[in-house]
Amino acid sequence: MVLNELTIHDALRSLERGDCTAVALATACLDRIEERNSEINAFITVRDRDDIMRDAQSSDERRAAGRAGVLDGIPYGVKDAICTEGIRSTGGAKILDQYMPPYDATVVARLRVAGAILLGKQNCDAFGHGASNEQSMYGPVRNPHDLTKVAGGSSGGSAAALADHMCLFSIAEDTGGSIRQPASFCGLVGLRPSYGRNSRYGIMPMASSLDTVGPMTKSVADMALVMQVIAGSDPKDSTTVPQVVPAYSDLLDEPLGGLRVGVPKEYLEAAEGLTGEVREKTIAAIARLDKSGIDIVPVSLPHTKYAIPVYYLIVPSEDSSNLARLDGMRYGERQDGQNLAEVYSNSRRDGFPEEVKRRIMIGTYALSAGYYDAYYRKAQRVRTLIRQEFDRVFTEVDVLITPTSPFTAFGLGEKKDDPLAMYLADVFVSPASLAGIPGLSIPVGTDAAGLPVGVQLLGPRMSESLLFQVGQILEQSEALASR
Repeated sequence: MVLNELTIHDALRSLERGDCTAVALATACLDRIEERNSEINAFITVRDRDDIMRDAQSSDERRAAGRAGVLDGIPYGVKDAICTEGIRSTGGAKILDQYMPPYDATVVARLRVAGAILLGKQNCDAFGHGASNEQSMYGPVRNPHDLTKVAGGSSGGSAAALADHMCLFSIAEDTGGSIRQPASFCGLVGLRPSYGRNSRYGIMPMASSLDTVGPMTKSVADMALVMQVIAGSDPKDSTTVPQVVPAYSDLLDEPLGGLRVGVPKEYLEAAEGLTGEVREKTIAAIARLDKSGIDIVPVSLPHTKYAIPVYYLIVPSEDSSNLARLDGMRYGERQDGQNLAEVYSNSRRDGFPEEVKRRIMIGTYALSAGYYDAYYRKAQRVRTLIRQEFDRVFTEVDVLITPTSPFTAFGLGEKKDDPLAMYLADVFVSPASLAGIPGLSIPVGTDAAGLPVGVQLLGPRMSESLLFQVGQILEQSEALASR
């Protein structure tokens, strides 16, 4: 039994039976990080081994005393754009190089209470700006399935660490696909929760009206368990909803009589950049759902084609506001200048990567006098149309299924100098982000090169439980098909 390769559920069973200890589990993950991180670059910061061992020993003592938490002894990693008390949190940018948050993000605090053991902070595109994890100022992340390929972004380090078994789950952030796309590229389960389902307190903001926090796991059952711990309202985040968190794990095997799954033609028939292999894998996944007794219904989402231009107006606009607070004066890159304005300008020039600077400039332009109505306000109106379109479709079907990404992981450097080509990587994931609905990426095999392919399940707001149920059907059918 290779401990670091276990799912959360398998690890918890082993801990409960006494087949392994939290110390052994953490040691296995740390050894894997030591062996592979220099090659994959998934972690920016790894906690001191002695501190982790103390946490693991405390976990073993709690279990022996009958006081184990829901995730006691399970090692995990956190995207570096999420605050962790006393642990370096850079957001992937040099302008925050030595930032040590004085508090935990709410999701991290809840995992501490549940007994999970934090290993360290995972690499990401700076402040979530990117689809390949090549916009990190701490170097690109490599895909464990092929080291010449990207791991996806912006949460590439979170995906690569989990896929390479450096941890048993990861916590990341999804604004326009930053969990789902790297999960697809690395063969993982990844969830963008409904906007308001999980607290955003302690998350470095990118676009506040779209940012969400969610897990990456090795199975749907693991996803349901982690979500039970981190979901729920938070007085520190006024955007969270007061709805009770369902017992996701208990609901996984509930029967799904009369379920209708919609297939939007815009995502399969004329989707820009969609490869033949991804289309085939998606169609095969749909066929397995059909075979399981689920009704498959063709639907249309004609405003999908506007999602990318709308997303890349709204997000830079909110970026330009959120990132104005970072000046390089206290934590990271600080350059000299003849006056304060030059200090700010020079520090931001060297402390932000190119994509961050590009988005700040686009956003500032879109919000400027004379252009606000033509760009930002119009984008918000089209965003409303996209949301209303999803609302209409969900009166016809219960869930939608689409590809997660139009292609599998591409080569390092292949799209880095072509921002428009990089933006098209978000073509299937950005519409759900704009609408505030949940999206779950599920692995459904590999292409001819052995690179993972993912499909995306979308549902109405707060329908995570339903997505987990359908996702588990897909997961089980894929396991049977691959035997």
